[in-house]
Amino acid sequence: MKIRVQNLRREFGKTIAVNSVSFEFESGQIYAFVGPNGAGKTTTMRIMATLDEPNAGDVFMDDLSVVEYPEKARQIIGFVPDELKPYWDTTVHEYLDFFARAYGLRGTQRTEAVASVEEFTNVAGIREKTLRSLSKGMKQRVSLGRALVADPQVLILDEPAAGLDPRARVELRELLTLLAKQGKAILISSHILTELTEICDGVVIIEQGNLLESGNIDDVMAKRTPRRTYALRVLGEPRDLLRELLQTAHVENPRMAGTELHFEVEGGEDEAFGVLNALIVAGHRVVEFRQTKANLEDIFMNVTTGGVQ
Repeated sequence: MKIRVQNLRREFGKTIAVNSVSFEFESGQIYAFVGPNGAGKTTTMRIMATLDEPNAGDVFMDDLSVVEYPEKARQIIGFVPDELKPYWDTTVHEYLDFFARAYGLRGTQRTEAVASVEEFTNVAGIREKTLRSLSKGMKQRVSLGRALVADPQVLILDEPAAGLDPRARVELRELLTLLAKQGKAILISSHILTELTEICDGVVIIEQGNLLESGNIDDVMAKRTPRRTYALRVLGEPRDLLRELLQTAHVENPRMAGTELHFEVEGGEDEAFGVLNALIVAGHRVVEFRQTKANLEDIFMNVTTGGVQ
């Protein structure tokens, strides 16, 4: 399935929250949806999930228009908001069972669907606990389970990792990777950009309602960070090498990064080899020399300006 957002526009009075935004992704892919606070991410996701209507544009799931046929679209979309709504006196099992019924599941089909998502999201052990008593991480698991109970083809997640502890974030990434392998198309917004780099196939970046960049993550990285960045570690005091690197051909912006030296090389692998060879010939005891990969945080800082609406 291909998901296409086409020329989406949403206005709130004089404020243009989303301004002619277009991007696409497909089944089996995880796309990061990133931008500063107030960039228009949540508004776009709510329109995609049929919870809001655009002033112009549309969203297509293959050939199905989300704007024209929201009821049909809801059958193939699972939406995870940034927080679980407070059905405080409801147990986990009652909550999931309620939404299974709302999706039209009946009898054995409903029972099996609820049991399956409880096991997949690892909440079977707390199924009789009330939502009121759950930690933030468990609430996010329940919220994901609700979105999955009807086995949707498309998952839209708005800041699902916000407030989670490190273990819960790792477990969430593992769940999303499994879901993508099952063929689901996933769009996820988050401010924890270094972690998104590890699991995402593509990225969509917006700011002040405008699309700044979208596409395959490697292509965007290559476009936005054309220079190769290298990490260098030597025996001895690395700071002594900083002045020499400033005078080395093809080296740009040398700086300390912990016990390492990081710098950009203008050119390709031949120039990088030349830098390494020059250091060794000069008598520096190089124990590690590697190319570092730019992450989403690097691209985000490169692309955005920090503007808000």
